[in-house]
Amino acid sequence: MSAKPFAFPIKILPDDIDFMGHVNNARYLGWVQDAVLAHWRKFAPDDAVASRAWVALKHEITYRKPAFLEDDVIARTVLESTRGARAFYSTVIERGGEVLAEVKSSWCCIDAESLKPARIGEEIRSYFNLRDQAAS
Repeated sequence: MSAKPFAFPIKILPDDIDFMGHVNNARYLGWVQDAVLAHWRKFAPDDAVASRAWVALKHEITYRKPAFLEDDVIARTVLESTRGARAFYSTVIERGGEVLAEVKSSWCCIDAESLKPARIGEEIRSYFNLRDQAAS
């Protein structure tokens, strides 16, 4: 079961707008990255943030509706599960309760010094109230 969802407000900038007058699809991936990393920094203690880093492995995105310059947009992200050094996130990007995009992403936890994959143990899962999983 996932725990500790995180709401990340998004500021749309003029450079985010493409030739069709709405946010370029590539920006959504940047928002997901910003939301996931902000989620980590909010719930993990400073020493864990300093000793670990995250690398995106995969994003699967479904676009529902366009976003525009003046929109109030929020990314709601949650860590759903972990396995080994991988973390699996679900992020919904919305405007006023209206879903703009849904994103499933996987991330690799790495040791900040060695840059090698670092297993996500119970300690890290506990920062997010994520229960121990048999598959981890």
